[in-house]
Amino acid sequence: MHDSKEPRPHTGRRRNEAARRAILDAALDLLADADGAPVSVETIARAAGVGKQTLYRWWPSKGAVLLEALTDRAAQEVPTPDTGSLREDLRALATATFETSQRPPSAPALRTLVREAARDPHLAELMGEFTKTRRAAVRAVLVRGRERGELPAGRDVELLVDQFYGFFWYRFLLGHGPLDRDTAVRLADSLIE
Repeated sequence: MHDSKEPRPHTGRRRNEAARRAILDAALDLLADADGAPVSVETIARAAGVGKQTLYRWWPSKGAVLLEALTDRAAQEVPTPDTGSLREDLRALATATFETSQRPPSAPALRTLVREAARDPHLAELMGEFTKTRRAAVRAVLVRGRERGELPAGRDVELLVDQFYGFFWYRFLLGHGPLDRDTAVRLADSLIE
């Protein structure tokens, strides 16, 4: 978490990148430590070392802050690969997705957000937005592979995306099987064979 004693330039109306980063990091850390308890705008602002008015000025809701924090972290830790090989891109994407979901702050943050989304329709909507961005990454890899002739034109890309994330969420939420590199490789291979 960010040390709120460090001075930060005035945030004003325009987003200050240092303050934005502190807010997003604080939101994820708090969500990870919440153990199912709601995370408030006040606690995010305090942990980031900014006033809560800054959050309200830059985001329309607490959920929007949490959504941006998760989306930003996912984009950093699970970028959309483009190696020129559908198999390698899917393997890399599945491996990064699985590995990131197993370590803090992503793992506990995702679990907390899923629990909160079950009680809060607005957060459920935002969780839907988050999953859309992650689905788009898998879709982009599959479409590029189809354009290169590595995936038959008749394969249903949306169904493959569902299989990728259906598998992930099932194992992530129920914990009945591993989400490790070997499993990621086997999943990726099964999608294109």
